[in-house]
Amino acid sequence: MRIHSPEGPVGSAPVQLAEAPRVLSGSRLALLDNRKPNAAALLGGLGAELGRRTGVSFDEVVAKENAATAAADELLRRLASEADLIVSAAAD
Repeated sequence: MRIHSPEGPVGSAPVQLAEAPRVLSGSRLALLDNRKPNAAALLGGLGAELGRRTGVSFDEVVAKENAATAAADELLRRLASEADLIVSAAAD
């Protein structure tokens, strides 16, 4: 019989997150719809509410090609050049 110890490293190494902005007012917000049902509605409401509460500017919800694939590099580059903050959502 072989007994294995449950002790040891678990999970992956921590990831360094981007620093959160101290003030949102005046920031440009991009919202990325992942094409799941209700994601556009969720993001539209989020954008409107964040604009009302914080003063971020929000124009539209931008959708990626489909829910099963990553957003195209071209789309991500465009959003990065047009926005200070990008939020993506998954919804069903």
